[in-house]
Amino acid sequence: MTTPPFAPSWSNVNSPLRWKRSGALTQPHLLEEWLMQTDFQPVKGQKFTLRNQPRPDVSVVIDCRVLALEPHKTLSYSWDAFGLESVVTFTLEPTSSGTELRMEQTGFRPDQDLAFKGARAARKQFTARLDALLARLD
Repeated sequence: MTTPPFAPSWSNVNSPLRWKRSGALTQPHLLEEWLMQTDFQPVKGQKFTLRNQPRPDVSVVIDCRVLALEPHKTLSYSWDAFGLESVVTFTLEPTSSGTELRMEQTGFRPDQDLAFKGARAARKQFTARLDALLARLD
């Protein structure tokens, strides 16, 4: 038995055209504004890291690799840190009122409840910063 996947969803974030122009999921300088520092490149198989230093005595480094990339539709990458080997997938779906952005993180083992709760808590910060970035880019 495994922990259910971390699968928040938020809808109507913006219009499809704005998503296509923004690059908020694929351009390193924009990713750094809402997620973490990164050397991400939108190339399938490409390895990259996400880095954060929330306090002077804490350094977070997440090893990642692009698993799938379909421009303006989906982005999936591995997320490996502190014993957690998971997969993060972003999916964009046009709707009648804009675009739905879905983010899903899967791969939590039953003994990784703390990581699961941490991911859920961090999502709130990430989405608030992403919303602010997209409003600024509009």
